[in-house]
Amino acid sequence: MASFSIVNVSKGYGPKKLFENVNVSFSAGRRYGLTGPNGAGKSTFMKILARDEEQDTGDIIRPRKLGILRQDHFQYENDRVLDVVMMGNAALWAAMKEKNVLLEKPNLTDDDGVRLGDLEGVIAEEDGYVAESDAASLLMGLGIDESFHQGQLKALTGGFKLRTLLAQALFGKPEGLLLDEPTNHLDLDSIRWLERFLHEYEGVLITISHDRHFLNSICTHIADIDYETIITYTGGYDDMVRQKAQVRSRIESENSEKQKKISQLQDFVARFSAGTRASQVQSRKNQLEKLKMEDLKRSNIARPFIKFEQKVPSGKQTLTCEKLTKSWDGELIIPPFSPLITKGEKIGVIGKNGVGKSTLVRMIAGAIQPDGGMLEWGHAASVGYMPQDHHGIIKKGTTVYGWLRDLDSKLGNEEISGLLGRMLFSGEERMKPTDTLSGGETVRTLLCQLMMRKDNVLILDEPTNHLDLESIAALADGLSRYEGTVIIVTHDQELLNEVCTRIWAPRRGKDVIDHVGNFEDFLLKHAEAAAQRR
Repeated sequence: MASFSIVNVSKGYGPKKLFENVNVSFSAGRRYGLTGPNGAGKSTFMKILARDEEQDTGDIIRPRKLGILRQDHFQYENDRVLDVVMMGNAALWAAMKEKNVLLEKPNLTDDDGVRLGDLEGVIAEEDGYVAESDAASLLMGLGIDESFHQGQLKALTGGFKLRTLLAQALFGKPEGLLLDEPTNHLDLDSIRWLERFLHEYEGVLITISHDRHFLNSICTHIADIDYETIITYTGGYDDMVRQKAQVRSRIESENSEKQKKISQLQDFVARFSAGTRASQVQSRKNQLEKLKMEDLKRSNIARPFIKFEQKVPSGKQTLTCEKLTKSWDGELIIPPFSPLITKGEKIGVIGKNGVGKSTLVRMIAGAIQPDGGMLEWGHAASVGYMPQDHHGIIKKGTTVYGWLRDLDSKLGNEEISGLLGRMLFSGEERMKPTDTLSGGETVRTLLCQLMMRKDNVLILDEPTNHLDLESIAALADGLSRYEGTVIIVTHDQELLNEVCTRIWAPRRGKDVIDHVGNFEDFLLKHAEAAAQRR
């Protein structure tokens, strides 16, 4: 089976080096997670592997047949959805197109007949006679109903278009798979399907993901971009974090012992170099030459510190809802729902895309009005809300520091600077123009705002979008320690497991499942219920 071999590869932009003289191999039958903080060069390295970008130096040997997830659907807008998937096998697609052109000719020559035979051989070798059914199976597994398969890609929503491109990458038994954020726009059912598919995949997989559960579930190895190189660790993401900490701790400990020994030797040489103990002094000098400190380059990983506090706690009954309901365009999305939320509960809102998760939390946050029912907040309840769509929340034409300063003029400069520093806006980064914020920087800025407000209820709609793994872990820690009430929409299974004590599962027009207990209990209970129904 084919593999990737990377030899002396370097890449940088101007004075900034992303990685230098990297030598690493990715072997067939193994599944690699490519990790590193935002800006470390993960996507750049993936583009180099996919030939979408050139390395500065070095050579790369690639598998002959690659499946690549490119999240740009615009070139396929007018193509049939099934055809978009089958284009993932370039050899098969080219043979099928040429065959169709030949068959449309009114008169076939002898050469045409020979060529048709050659093309039939390619199509048979590439499993072309079951290509449509294989493509349909991939689409169904990723949650795209059969009714959409024959239509044009432009008829699908943005999320389903990207799922189609994921199916394209998986199609045709590629020897190598390059998947950049494959779980984006996938619901939990589709993520679990993808995990099962990849466990059975026999080629070499390299994936970038901000979903810790996904990386822990599917990866046999982690290739971590740090210290201007790529270091491979065995196991999933959590295994890598432990190993990396152990290696650095061991080197630091060894260096500390070496430094003590060096100091002792240098002291001896300084005291007796002019005396009669010349042979002993020379022996100490020889030992000094052999004692070399291990190179400890500075890691580029930085983890935010997220701490949510409350000005005052809410009453015990934080929120009472009576028969909340909502329809869109005449279709019932949320049927009457009457939950009682008590102080300190951590509620995870889960479900497939389009079932009404955001609709439900937007009603509770007051961003939209319910069609019917009643919603009553308890004593002293104070709500902080982060919507999924961040557009227009942060004022343009100012700086990160200036925007936060304008929100609360009572806060001192040191308090705002300290808060920004905890969220990785240090030094000049505090004065970054709000017009130029990346997706991750926008979310970190909004989390600063929530920490400033000190509300006793937090409503967060997909807050992990655009965050790197370190920031997601920090958010999970902050929510776990928070003593207030949380309602969070997320597909991040690790966060759900670590934080939530209650699960809501909207089902578009059906009753919302309201499960008291953690996410693992929810999965167990409802998997058993599904098995009983079968």
